[in-house]
Amino acid sequence: MIDGKTVVDAHVHAPRLDTLKPSWLEWAEQFSGPHDWRSAYDEDGVPVPSKLDALMESEGVDRVLLFSEYSPRATGIQPIEHNLPIYEYNPVRFRLVANVNPHLHHPVAAEVERQLDLGAVALKIHPVHGAFSPADKELYAAYQVCADRGVPVILHSGTSSFPGSRTSFGNPELLSDVVEDFPQVNFVFAHGGRGWWYDVAAFLALAKDNVWLDLSGLPPKKLPTYYARFDFTRLAGKFVFGTDWPGVPGTSRNVRALMELNLPDDVLTDILAGNAAKLYPGLDI
Repeated sequence: MIDGKTVVDAHVHAPRLDTLKPSWLEWAEQFSGPHDWRSAYDEDGVPVPSKLDALMESEGVDRVLLFSEYSPRATGIQPIEHNLPIYEYNPVRFRLVANVNPHLHHPVAAEVERQLDLGAVALKIHPVHGAFSPADKELYAAYQVCADRGVPVILHSGTSSFPGSRTSFGNPELLSDVVEDFPQVNFVFAHGGRGWWYDVAAFLALAKDNVWLDLSGLPPKKLPTYYARFDFTRLAGKFVFGTDWPGVPGTSRNVRALMELNLPDDVLTDILAGNAAKLYPGLDI
């Protein structure tokens, strides 16, 4: 908790460092600033569950969604199994997020089922790093699994600086049909349309009950500028707090920056934890 507020960081990467391309490590070092994220790792670059748990506790984070990723073009492959020791160390604080890449997983529905059975509470799709359209009909089988299992889909929405990325697939407009074809599935747009698609992402979030915006990678103090064309307080009702850890100068710093936006207390409470509790099953907040 931070100042009496429950905090869910709904966007965290804690991969084994030897699975990553150099650009990922450069990104983490550049954007973490003074935050000593490497203190959660051993000398071989493997996250130590007890150290990561203690670090998140010190940052005031009550729940953490751990991301895996299968993106050999951009960042490498960080399989969900690598996150199991962290989840098993503290299954109250940590939750798993599944990830599939249609270029690697076939049939895609079976892989989604497999990862959900490991305990994942959501499915992440990374079209930008994987170089595929999130509207590809092959992915409809994955979305149907999420509909049947009652779990949300998180999608990278916006630009990415990693070599090998295909930014065009981060356009939220690509999801316009998908969110209508699967009205029972909640779609969380990670990074909120970062780059030149903030307006598209915000419009969809306000127009569709099943579209939400994940704030990871976005400096909180800049949010009113990014979404200047909208009623900010109303739009904030669809925000889900996340950091993109470790590429952030401390989770608590971002939380306090959000607090400085002077949003209504109930809206702030929902951003930090309430909306995540609605979306992700079993957070027990």
